[in-house]
Amino acid sequence: MDGERERTPVRKIVVRRPPRQRGAPPRRGAAPRQRRAERALSGLQRTFARPEAVRSWGDSLAPWRLAAVGVVIALVLGFSWVRLFHMGPPSVEDLRRAAGVDEWRTLAIGVKDDQPGVAYRDPQGAWSGFDIDIAYMIAEDLGFRREDVRFYGIESEDRARMEAADPDGNPVPVKMVIASYSITAEREAMPNVMFSASYLHTEQSVITLRGHPKVASLEEFKDKKVCTLSASTSAVTANASGAQLVRRNRVSECFTAMEKGDVGAVSTDAAILGGFKARDPGRYDHWDLGDDKTEAWGVSVGDNKALLDLVDLSLYRSYADPKDSRWERAFQNNIAAEVRANVEPGGAPVPLARPQQPLARRPEVRELPWEEIAP
Repeated sequence: MDGERERTPVRKIVVRRPPRQRGAPPRRGAAPRQRRAERALSGLQRTFARPEAVRSWGDSLAPWRLAAVGVVIALVLGFSWVRLFHMGPPSVEDLRRAAGVDEWRTLAIGVKDDQPGVAYRDPQGAWSGFDIDIAYMIAEDLGFRREDVRFYGIESEDRARMEAADPDGNPVPVKMVIASYSITAEREAMPNVMFSASYLHTEQSVITLRGHPKVASLEEFKDKKVCTLSASTSAVTANASGAQLVRRNRVSECFTAMEKGDVGAVSTDAAILGGFKARDPGRYDHWDLGDDKTEAWGVSVGDNKALLDLVDLSLYRSYADPKDSRWERAFQNNIAAEVRANVEPGGAPVPLARPQQPLARRPEVRELPWEEIAP
């Protein structure tokens, strides 16, 4: 029995473990390095073997928020562009384009040519006077050099037609009229007349030959001949006084008629008569009528509304800018220079014009950020 027991074969039992599933946690007792390697391998398998796990556009709100911010910025910029460049009153460039200024090679202006101190052309063809200096000021602001300005003599009755004449007498259309042109409601109602803000305030007076009895009012010339300019506001006052009016197109023609004895006096704006008195103080007597009516001179631009705004802007700059003394220089060099000579025989001064530029309001013009239109 003992021998048989010894011969009984020993049966070997092999225990086989089932294979590990992918992604299963490492076995207990595995080395730390092996566990880390298995975790890394498991991560790579998830990344490359399961592409459906990659996050798509719709899985996050961040891109949508970024797009919304971009839309808001675009809307703000677009609104600002429209507001700045395409809404509200016109800019200076808009006005220049509408007026046609940039297409003009020269600037044609109708002025008087026989009024010393206001607008006068001497025998050599040189121009001088207050209106001439104001014309140069406006032309400068419009971008024209002095040599690009063309002056043409214009008669009083032709001012509304914007038609002057060259030295040979040929008709010339002008872009503006600066010719001692008083602003009135009747004139503004005309179809081809638009006035700027006034650039000078004066009043009516009368001139006689030296030695004439004292004149206090035009009523003293009732039933007597008084010369005045055709189509002038002075004619209305003279006619109301009962005087016999003699009308001329040029004030120099009135002085010629008075010197011949055809009329007893010349009556028109004091700023005009003051130049004749200053040029020949021993020949004439200048009388203050004490008229409270103000003659406000303006620039007529025909029917060019855009040009009107540009002219008003020039006058506003001159008025509002303390560094701009062009108007003051024009007044000092012309009208103020005549004050000393314009006194009545008794020594009383004759007011020629107010020594301050009239109030000029800022036109409706859009000022761009890089511009400085006026104070």
